Amino acid sequence: MKNLLKQLIQMDNKGYKAYKNIQGHYYYEDFELFIDYVQGDPFASPSKIRAVVPKEKRAIHNEWLQSTKRRIAVEDAFARAVAKAAARESISVKGSGKSGLILFDGPGQEVLERSALQIHKDTITVCVSVGLPANGRRINGREAEKLFANVIPSIIKNSIFKIRDHDIDEAIKLADQQEAIRNEMRKNNWTAFIANGSILPRESGISNRPLHHAIPFQSPKEDEAAIFIPHQEAPLKGMAIKKGVTLIAGGGYHGKSTFLKAIERGVYFHKRGDGREFVLTDPDAVKIRAEDGRQVSAVNISPFINNLPHHQMTTSFSSDNASGSTSQAANVIEALEAGATVLLIDEDTSATNFMIRDYRMQQLVSQEKEPITPFIDRIKQISDQLQVSTILVMGGSGDSFAAADTVIMLDEYVPHNVTDKAAAIMKKYPIERDSAAEIDFRVNTNRFFQPPSIQLNKGKRTKIKAKGLHQIIMGSTDIIFNHTEQLVDSSQTRMIAEIINYLHRTNGLENKSLREVLDSVDTQMDQFGLASLTLFNDQHPGELARPRRHEVAAVLNRMRTASVRQL
Repeated sequence: MKNLLKQLIQMDNKGYKAYKNIQGHYYYEDFELFIDYVQGDPFASPSKIRAVVPKEKRAIHNEWLQSTKRRIAVEDAFARAVAKAAARESISVKGSGKSGLILFDGPGQEVLERSALQIHKDTITVCVSVGLPANGRRINGREAEKLFANVIPSIIKNSIFKIRDHDIDEAIKLADQQEAIRNEMRKNNWTAFIANGSILPRESGISNRPLHHAIPFQSPKEDEAAIFIPHQEAPLKGMAIKKGVTLIAGGGYHGKSTFLKAIERGVYFHKRGDGREFVLTDPDAVKIRAEDGRQVSAVNISPFINNLPHHQMTTSFSSDNASGSTSQAANVIEALEAGATVLLIDEDTSATNFMIRDYRMQQLVSQEKEPITPFIDRIKQISDQLQVSTILVMGGSGDSFAAADTVIMLDEYVPHNVTDKAAAIMKKYPIERDSAAEIDFRVNTNRFFQPPSIQLNKGKRTKIKAKGLHQIIMGSTDIIFNHTEQLVDSSQTRMIAEIINYLHRTNGLENKSLREVLDSVDTQMDQFGLASLTLFNDQHPGELARPRRHEVAAVLNRMRTASVRQL
């Protein structure tokens, strides 16, 4: 450390590129510091550093690492402490450009596996990005000395060494409880569980924090289940949504979409105090919506759409500008291809003609002139043949009652089981519309993305970079996925960009179906961690968080450079 600080003073007022000389490994009193990458300009991307704390300095307990879920929970707790400490130090160092910028990839409401903080049996590693101080384009040695002598040690001291074991234990207990709920869901064939007392509404459309003074969730008695979870004597009670077709009805602004939004986010664990800690959903539940204008590549949408004008093939449908109905059909088939076990659909974000056709419209437009078989006619087949459930928000058509196993009505955010009432209405007012003939959904079409689909070249350079939550710049093209609603953290998007780069480097698409590609990526992350897919897996891995296979598939499916063949 003393040698590093001495170098920084000697560099004062030299050209900025002289900072390259400090790249390396340094010893502090309580941790080791690795300067892995040094920015070449004060306005460039910040430098990458790692602080590695050995277990001799900060105890690492064996029970923290007993399972993957526990390890992620412990890393998340430490990461939240680091994020708070880094935020307090963010204005400590002055200078031009990005001087003194301190970036740590702190968690949001969801608990995700991240690369910014990693715990192993012998070490805790903290990855931070820092802007090395400058005056203009010259080194500000005094401010740099402050950064490395005071600021970085302060962040580590006030997080890694300050967080109490009690707080870590609380994070572990919550993870154990959440995993126990998931186990009960699998045992009882539930697609979702929403605990009584949960707070489902969020502060606003741009805030993921719980709404103050919201109505706590209370399960209908018909759907209430009690389960015993660890670290708690009293059973946890809440609403259990069974496999099959569940219809969510109710008037406008009574909480239907809020209810579904909580369920779609339940594929992730949430931190304590979020309000949705005990809202858990099958981790392979996928939100489906219409998506005008999206790229579709060789998808078999024939279960829903056939006999298009001009003899356009729908068993291998491709489009650079899909319509609402064709895009939603493709989204369903792609979700099934990637291994979805639950489909989540809201009529507000669906194509009306894809969802349903009533009796009068069937009389006006004959069956042979209508290429679309509405989802309502396939929903039971998907459930019965594929064992894939659907949770459907529908406020505009009672024809959907016929397909539902359970009907829940939201009235001023309070759910009521009205399955019997819906059945009575169906008996009194039978459906007049004609249903489409059944097909065999079990016929599987494998798609193979060809290696040229990934085009990273931009001139003489290769480029792939995440930009925000819903965009990846790949070579000379952009991949846009604005409507991938279960992507919750821009670090997941960065990880997907790394996955695409990894598939390119390793020729990972060669002779593999999309499902096999997703399996291999999941296995790599499971066995060797997120950093193993990056170029710098033994150094600073970047600000990455683990995406689900379904969001990886969603991005690959929206590449406008995709070249796909079917088998």
